[in-house]
Amino acid sequence: MANEEETTIIQMHHLKPAPGANKARIRVGRGEGSKGKTSGRGTKGTGARYQVRPGFEGGQLPLYMRLPKLRGFKNPFKTTYQVVNLARLVEVFPAGGELGVEELAAKGLVRRNAPVKVLGDGEVTVAFTLKGVKVSASAKSKIEAAGGSVSEE
Repeated sequence: MANEEETTIIQMHHLKPAPGANKARIRVGRGEGSKGKTSGRGTKGTGARYQVRPGFEGGQLPLYMRLPKLRGFKNPFKTTYQVVNLARLVEVFPAGGELGVEELAAKGLVRRNAPVKVLGDGEVTVAFTLKGVKVSASAKSKIEAAGGSVSEE
């Protein structure tokens, strides 16, 4: 049996179209005349006809209507001040002196990019000269009572 020919078994992954064959692709959603009646969209229903809009929940009350509405108004032009109390000023600057935003930022009390307001919490024992910062009425009276001054320029 030396003349025996080898037999090969054809398997699924060996199959390929015949030379010159050309099978047209299915054009989905182009009607019955284009290969296969329902065009790969099943039968009936919205999905067979056109697409469903985003957020559609099949007639159930949608999420965007179930959630509560936002109330009120948020002012986009609101100025937010960085707050510093008098007690902190006395703690960081025990000798007093002339203070502005740059001096406060150098000591790490505030950042340079936002306006500063000094509030009247605490007692003042030394004279402060504040320039270029907002000051509350109570803070102003305490600073002036201690011999200091305020100019909000």
